[in-house]
Amino acid sequence: MLSRKIPCVMTIAGSDSGGGAGIQADLKTFSALGVFGTCVITAVTAQNTRGVESIFPLPPSIVKSQIKAVMKDIPVRVAKTGMLYSQEIMEEVAKAIDEYKITLVADPVIRAGSGSPLIIEEDKNAIIKLIVPRSMILTPNVFEAEMISGIRIRSLNDMKNAAKRIVNLGAESVIIKGGHMKEKNLEVYDLFYHEGSFRIFRKKRLMINPHGGGCTFSAAIASFLAYGESLESAVEEAEKFIETSFRGALKIGSGRTPANPMAFLYNKAGIAEAIEQVDEAAKAVERNPSISRFYAEVGIQIAMAPPYPRGPEEIVAIDGRIIKTRDGLKAAGPPRLGASRHMASVILTAMKHDPQVRAAMNLHYSPVLLKAFREIGCKVSGFDRKLEPAEIKRVEGKSLPWGVEEAIHKIREVPDVIYDEGEVGKEPMIRVLGKNALEVVDKVLRAIEALPEEKRINKSRRGFIDKKESSCS
Repeated sequence: MLSRKIPCVMTIAGSDSGGGAGIQADLKTFSALGVFGTCVITAVTAQNTRGVESIFPLPPSIVKSQIKAVMKDIPVRVAKTGMLYSQEIMEEVAKAIDEYKITLVADPVIRAGSGSPLIIEEDKNAIIKLIVPRSMILTPNVFEAEMISGIRIRSLNDMKNAAKRIVNLGAESVIIKGGHMKEKNLEVYDLFYHEGSFRIFRKKRLMINPHGGGCTFSAAIASFLAYGESLESAVEEAEKFIETSFRGALKIGSGRTPANPMAFLYNKAGIAEAIEQVDEAAKAVERNPSISRFYAEVGIQIAMAPPYPRGPEEIVAIDGRIIKTRDGLKAAGPPRLGASRHMASVILTAMKHDPQVRAAMNLHYSPVLLKAFREIGCKVSGFDRKLEPAEIKRVEGKSLPWGVEEAIHKIREVPDVIYDEGEVGKEPMIRVLGKNALEVVDKVLRAIEALPEEKRINKSRRGFIDKKESSCS
C-alpha cells in the first residue's frame, strides 16, 4: 500500500514527566494537527502541575546525535525549540539549523509557568546571540520578551517597542503573548509583529492558570508552517488552536491546568456530530405535527455545540430556522455553523455551568406545556424580562445570557427548560436544553404526549431515541 505524504516537524525541547508541557505537549499538538512529529530531547525534568523538582540536561553531543539521526532519514523542514537549558546545547541547535536549513519557530523558554528556571542563569544571553537571529518567528511571553528586549512591558505600547527591538536583534518576526500581563480586565491580547506591521489578536481571558500553553502554541505554528501556510496564516490558525486547547484544558493534579491539544480533534468530531444530530432532530420535528401547536412566531430553532466551542461561530443550527408551511413544519435550510446567535448564547451560557448541556430548542410559551414538562420530571426555571437591568437591555446580545444566568441561579443548576413570558416586542418563549439535539426534541415530544388531550393518542410517534437515555426523570 502506498503511504500518504505527511508534513514532518521536529521539536527540540525538554521532557515534562507530568505530560503537560515540553516534548509531550508538542507531540500531542503535532498529532492533533495531523503532522508527523519527531523529537530531540535536551533535558529530562522531574515535574508535575505544581512545579519542577529536578533537571537532568543531556550532553550536547547527544542532542546533536538526535538531530543528525532524524535529519538523515526524515524530511523535516520546520522545527520548534523550547527548553534548551545551556549555551552548549544552543550552539549545537544553531549549527543544525544552519546546516539543514530548517525553518525555526523558537519559544524562548526561560522558566516554567510555576516560576522554576529552565535555563542556566548565565546562559540567558545565548538565546539572543544564537537562537533569535535564526528564528522565522519568536514566541515569547511578556517575561521572556522583557528579558530579550531589555524593555519593561506594562502596556500595549511597551509590547510594540519590545517587538521592534526583538526583530532588530535578528528575528524575522515575533508574537508576544499577553496572557501574563497584570491588567485587571477580561481581555487578553497577543501582539504579532511581521514585516514592519502589527496585528493584535484579542480574546476573552479564561479563568484558568494554564500549563504548557506556550509549547502548544509554538508547536501549532510550526505545524501550520509545515503544511505550507504563510506565517500570518499559521499564526492566525495557531491562535484558534490554542484557544480551543485552553477551553478544553484538563484539571489534572493540584497545580496549574495543562492545555489540551486534543480538544481540537474533539471539537472537529463534535461539529460533525452536531450537524448530524441537528439534521435528524429537525426531521423529527417535521414528522411530528403536534409540535406545530407550540410554534414560535420567530420560528423554531434547534442548535448544538461541539465540546469546546470558541464562540457562536462554532454552534450548529438550522439555517433559516424551522418554519410553518402549508405542508407543516419544514426546515428552511440545512444545519450550519453560526446560523443562530440567539440559541448559541443560550447554549454557551449554560455550558459555563454544565459543559454537558450542549443543545437547545425554542418553542412558544405555554403554561400547559410547562406543566407537562414538570410532570415528566424536567427541571423548569424562568426569568422575568421586566427585571432586566437597563444597562443589559441596552447592549445587543446581552439579554438572553442574562436571562439564562437568572434561571440557573434560581435553582442552582442548569434546568431542562428555561422560559420567560416576554414583554413588548419580545415573544414569550420556552427553551428546552439537553446533552444533544435528539435528546432535546425527545423531551419536547414526551412533554406533548403528557398533555391531557395527547394521552388519548397513540404514543408511538417518536421512535428516534431510547426513552432510558432522556435526562428528565
